[in-house]
Amino acid sequence: MSYSYRSRRAPASVRRNSRGRTGSSHNRRGQTAQYIDPSRYILSAATTASEVYAPKHKFTDFDISPRLKANLEAKGYKTPTPIQDQTIPPALNGRDIIGIASTGTGKTAAFALPILERLSAGQTGAALVVVPTRELAQQIEEEFRALARGSNLRSAVIIGGSSMRNQLRDLRFNPRIVIGTPGRVKDHLQRRTLRLSGFNMIVLDEVDRMLDMGFIHDVKAILAQASPQRQSFFFSATMDERVRSLIHNFTKDPFTVLLKTRSTSESVHQDVVRYQGNSDRMNKLHDILLKDEVAKAIVFDQTQRGVQRLSNELIARGFPADAIHGGKSQGQRQRALARFKKNDIRILVATDVAARGIDVVDITHVINFSVPKIYDDYIHRVGRTGRAGQIGYALTFVAN
Repeated sequence: MSYSYRSRRAPASVRRNSRGRTGSSHNRRGQTAQYIDPSRYILSAATTASEVYAPKHKFTDFDISPRLKANLEAKGYKTPTPIQDQTIPPALNGRDIIGIASTGTGKTAAFALPILERLSAGQTGAALVVVPTRELAQQIEEEFRALARGSNLRSAVIIGGSSMRNQLRDLRFNPRIVIGTPGRVKDHLQRRTLRLSGFNMIVLDEVDRMLDMGFIHDVKAILAQASPQRQSFFFSATMDERVRSLIHNFTKDPFTVLLKTRSTSESVHQDVVRYQGNSDRMNKLHDILLKDEVAKAIVFDQTQRGVQRLSNELIARGFPADAIHGGKSQGQRQRALARFKKNDIRILVATDVAARGIDVVDITHVINFSVPKIYDDYIHRVGRTGRAGQIGYALTFVAN
């Protein structure tokens, strides 16, 4: 694809502020922003066929209840992904699990099935799933609900930005599955509205992202209150020293699966779009979004204000778009994401924090309207596309 365009003058509302530089400012986590060489944003998707994974199992082979197998069949699950194929059998045997794998590899079912089998078999205890973002928590709860259909297992989602009253009501029913973000889980522990002494299954998903977002102390406080006789699941896209230390302190004889082989998806074409000033940048984005092949796109900008302004401008230009950022209520974010999933809109403008955990398989393009502050954020953004065996595209706007 070629991304060279004639520049057309954009409305004044779009020309006020020039963003997208790789400067030496500080990002939301207090880290100094990196200079990222634009050449790192250019990479062709792998053209050679990668080795096809041959699973050892089918879902029908797993030692799980007929109800779970029926629910899997209803969802169209037949062949396990590599992370599911390798972790579910030892997890069903009670082993602690460490899974190092990229987002979108089927991790949720890899821990949900062993947990649901243990709970639906009448065993005592409960499961806590801790994730970095609200959206990911809600998606995981939806997956649990679908897989547990007919089991009468109660669940609760405890996340920031949503009604504390509803969460307190749900917790009073003593749910067997609790899914939450670190800050809100810690809030409930301090209020004594959640007690973890009876929780004998703990899942930390996207561990590296939680640590990047500054949740290390919250995570440690949560783990310290859980039952010492527990089964632990740790899933992360990377295994750096922080993740390794956390895992070492809170697991016993874990079974480890390492699937990540490359920092960004091999199935994503990555390129840059050069621009001269804000007007040129907006017009080039406009032209890209008009292309037929851009069927569904996430457009990243750096700040809440920038995301909202860009979303408003795209809507004014006639594009079916919406925004998702930390300044919106949880209900607004849920509705925007639901519209995006159902193709009521095809462009979602987002900040990095709000977009973490978005798992939509048919996103064709990721567009970085502003460059990320750190390269890890770029890796996360690119991982939103190129899923389910499809080729994705990632374009990064870079100022001349």
